[in-house]
Amino acid sequence: MSLWELIAVARGGVPADLLLTNANVINTFTAEIERSNVAIFGGRIAGIGDYQVGKEIINLEGKYLSPALIDGHVHPESSMLHIRGYAEAVVPRGISAIVTDFHEIANVRGLRGVRYMLNCAKPLPLDVYLMVPSCVPSTDLETPGARLGPRDIKSALSWENSIGLGEVMNFPRVLTADELIQHKILFASEKLIDGHAPGLRGKDLNAYIACGIRSDHECTSLDEAKEKINRGMYVMIREGSSENNLSELLPLVNDKTYKRCIFVVDDRTCDDLVNEGDVDAVVRKAIKLGLDPIRAIQLATINPAEYFRFRGLGAISPGYFANLAVVSDLASFEVEKVFYHGELVAENGQPLFPPTVRVDNEDITHTMNIKDFDIESLRLPAYTGESVTIEIIPDQIITKRVEKRVKVKDGLVQPDIDQDILKLVVIERHKSTGNISVGLVTGFGLKMGALGSSFAHDSHNIIVVGTNDQDIYITVKEIERLQGGLVVTANGEIRGALPLPVAGLMSNEQPQTVVNKLEKLKMLARELGCKPSHPFATLSLLSLPVVPELRLTDRGLVDVIDFTLIN
Repeated sequence: MSLWELIAVARGGVPADLLLTNANVINTFTAEIERSNVAIFGGRIAGIGDYQVGKEIINLEGKYLSPALIDGHVHPESSMLHIRGYAEAVVPRGISAIVTDFHEIANVRGLRGVRYMLNCAKPLPLDVYLMVPSCVPSTDLETPGARLGPRDIKSALSWENSIGLGEVMNFPRVLTADELIQHKILFASEKLIDGHAPGLRGKDLNAYIACGIRSDHECTSLDEAKEKINRGMYVMIREGSSENNLSELLPLVNDKTYKRCIFVVDDRTCDDLVNEGDVDAVVRKAIKLGLDPIRAIQLATINPAEYFRFRGLGAISPGYFANLAVVSDLASFEVEKVFYHGELVAENGQPLFPPTVRVDNEDITHTMNIKDFDIESLRLPAYTGESVTIEIIPDQIITKRVEKRVKVKDGLVQPDIDQDILKLVVIERHKSTGNISVGLVTGFGLKMGALGSSFAHDSHNIIVVGTNDQDIYITVKEIERLQGGLVVTANGEIRGALPLPVAGLMSNEQPQTVVNKLEKLKMLARELGCKPSHPFATLSLLSLPVVPELRLTDRGLVDVIDFTLIN
């Protein structure tokens, strides 16, 4: 496409490649709707107006034409889908661009894992923008598969589609002016820097923002979000699978503040993506909760486009990319057609691009390196009649630290099914260190058996919750055999499994196949008494040592408030 040809089409002298007629065009600049025709040429919008000639003409018959959506903060690996499978799930939902740091695979395979994902994404009708992962590992309180130092960060910041520094999670190190963190931030000073600062307030928040960090997606209360937006941050309102903050934070959005608000999902499981959607589901829920539909669309289009400095995205305007979504009803926002660079890439919920391909890369598919251990390694000595326990908070990413009176037999702590006090085990799987940590958790509700996963934020060691050591041990061994996956065990038998051979995080099967297997595992978990609606997503977060209050890593119990290991 030449600029002169685009000008000629815009002036009406040359036919458009594609002409969309009788469209209710959503203007995300002014929050207005205009009945008009849209001329597209060379993958871009040539003009909006009384255009009549096109090589292909589609009459939208009064349906709404919206800019395609942008998910401004998402970890595709959390869907447990390979990036191609992920695109198959989200593109038909109207998403044409995502911003990600590929932080999950970076913790397993470093920059070569990030490169792998970016290369696999290149043929897709989905723009993938990289925020270079800033905290691999997120803390020194866990053992990752890789470490990214300042030189790695500097190198990756020069890559194509690399737009900034990903969420700076280790905020205590920022506040103490840690030298490594300083170098990473300085290397990105001319680009964007995303934040991750749950509960940070007052002068500490001022110090964090003073480093050039401009966004946060970890707000769980309205007061916290108001303070952060008042200090100049963009607040990313998150509605994921295990982190549901939309209802609490939606009152933040008003005529004065909306330009500083962005809808994101952060982490969504494959079943939620397939059954409910991605950021389109956040738009729908916001509308249902009372937000004006066009305002909701703005928070998933023009707002992230302006924050991330995306030229040509987020609006329907001359010269902008023809990334578009067609919907019949704004309130339901069910996407019927999706155009990417002027090409129809999805219709009626189905992708129109090639399906998922299998992965043949041993560096990515053989990542289990567990030092051999015996079942005695899962014992938990009792020092007093009470033990520090992780308490799950339903539908939230945060946890509570509680003291629980525990059962003791022969000097060892025993799971207490009646009091819902279960064993939680984390086993290092990258470097064969032999690190095994055993703790307690309440809130899972299991009456028998064990659940395990090799997807465990952030370092993705193996994590298992269970009612007895035998089932926990069998679960770990099955995950090792599968080279990663989710496993349900009871009475010494494997009840079900979902293999995740791609870095121990993702499946290379098609989305619906993965969803069917996950749904079966969730059903099996419920039969064992499991309370959380997303048991494996909840389990995966219990080793995340950057979100309060208490977590378990392969190095032990972590007090996230003080960033210290608990003896």
